[in-house]
Amino acid sequence: MTKTTGKQTRKTPPPAPPVLGELFLPKLITVLREGYTLAHLRSDAVAGLTVAIVALPLSMAIAIAAGASPAQGIITAIIGGFFVSLLGGSRFQIGGPAGAFIVLMATTAQTFGMDGLILATMMSGAILMAIGFLKLGTYIKFIPYPVTVGFTAGIAVIIFASQIKELLGLQLAVPEPGPLLEKLPVLWNALPTTDALTIAVSAATVLVIVGIRHFKPHWPGMLIAVALAAGATAAFSLPLETIGSRFGGIPSSLPWPALPDISGPRLLALLPSAIAFALLGSIESLLSAVVADGMTGRHHRSNSELVAQGVANIGSSLFGGICVTGTIARTATNVRAGAHGPVAGMMHAGFLLLFILIAAPLASFIPLACLAGVLALVAWNMVEKHAFMILLRASRADALILLATFGLTIFRDLTEAIVVGFAIGSVVFIHRMSQTTAIESWTPFVDEDLPDRITAPADAKAGPTEQDAEILVYRISGAFFFGAAASIGSVLERIADTHRVLIIDFAAVPFVDSTAAHMILGLAQRARKRGLPVIISGASKIVQQKLVALEITAPLVSYEPALAQAMAAARAWIDGRNE
Repeated sequence: MTKTTGKQTRKTPPPAPPVLGELFLPKLITVLREGYTLAHLRSDAVAGLTVAIVALPLSMAIAIAAGASPAQGIITAIIGGFFVSLLGGSRFQIGGPAGAFIVLMATTAQTFGMDGLILATMMSGAILMAIGFLKLGTYIKFIPYPVTVGFTAGIAVIIFASQIKELLGLQLAVPEPGPLLEKLPVLWNALPTTDALTIAVSAATVLVIVGIRHFKPHWPGMLIAVALAAGATAAFSLPLETIGSRFGGIPSSLPWPALPDISGPRLLALLPSAIAFALLGSIESLLSAVVADGMTGRHHRSNSELVAQGVANIGSSLFGGICVTGTIARTATNVRAGAHGPVAGMMHAGFLLLFILIAAPLASFIPLACLAGVLALVAWNMVEKHAFMILLRASRADALILLATFGLTIFRDLTEAIVVGFAIGSVVFIHRMSQTTAIESWTPFVDEDLPDRITAPADAKAGPTEQDAEILVYRISGAFFFGAAASIGSVLERIADTHRVLIIDFAAVPFVDSTAAHMILGLAQRARKRGLPVIISGASKIVQQKLVALEITAPLVSYEPALAQAMAAARAWIDGRNE
């Protein structure tokens, strides 16, 4: 894509190719080079404390659900979170244990024991580092949007099902099965053992969190709910199972690093689990980094981020921790709390370390029913309900990909679900491509990683013959599908202060899929926050129907049949504002 402004088209000479080291330079170094002041430190300290307050109950709850101890969850957040921020390619990424890993970690722990889970975590770290150094992280962007929505929803269902026993206080006659179809009959038969006090604590936890979120959204609802439940349990000696009764509490110091038992046959047996951890970790962390980019307008470097995730997983496993990845909810909290850069994530790890050094004995009174309530809400929030329903209505192909991924995640295997979802998406794409023409073969599908000194390449070819210094036109050519969607994401960063209207010309786009349409939706939402109108011109009937199905409508965007009409509408809007 070539940018056209003013009376002439300026051709910018191509930047020098990046030095290898620049692509893996931690964002921490970039931030420090920009100049780091005391005001920045204060902002990062406040954000780090805010994220630590959110991460504390979540880390314990996720670890328990995965078959680990609450101490392992906190250790993972401390060690993993520190290295993710220290070495990562994102300014705002917060690392720690994630709900998406619960199913895989629980299965691995049941099959190979806790030592096997720790070794698989270490192996996944090495795989993630290899993916990053080989610069393969960019291609994670090929995962279609319906696949990510489907497997996230499926994971949420499994997480909730795993907490039914703790939510209701059930006493099972047999060990709780892992697969959902085997689990449900066992839980049903145990319903007569339901405990009223456990249900009351679980329900109260949910109500407190939801109530605080509604009336005092800036308060740490999860931590308050956990503290109230622990205080009530200690004060009234409630007969509830707690962290202390099941796990013996939380140690008040970090353990010494140690290697798990390593042997050739054991490495081979754990390789599938390690690959699954690495695949899911790369997807989850890069999705989280993309969310942070969308909230801030910054750019992450995906391969540098994966290298940091790999180091974090190796570091976590050495201290007896579990899988680490970038976490969307905590990263978004970090951004909203006003973080300036990676120091906030490092300080979040420091605050968590301070907790176990000072207040670890208090954690013994936390009821497991309370943490189950926390996880139930986490599962509910994981489901992108609005996006799920939109994709079901958008097209039969998107609905097929979504439901196949969702069903396989619940009833089969997460890795299998991602592979099958991606395969169906590829077949659908090939079918659509066979029905299209006028595809320009040079149009790049995926942007390469770039160092900070280089501006990302433009996103479309030459603009229209009609030129206006206050109007910026981007023309997309060729198939706009999930592999090409990433190229539009940095458009707003190239808009100067003099530009007052953005036009996206779809005249040369034969079709658009839901992933690309979702990227346009995010672009329009960010442009609206900047007060920048977005006009889509030249979209065919089929393309416009796809965009409208994803709710890309007024007031976010307006549609014009051709570029000339879009230019006229843009000029009319500008003239109206100048009057």
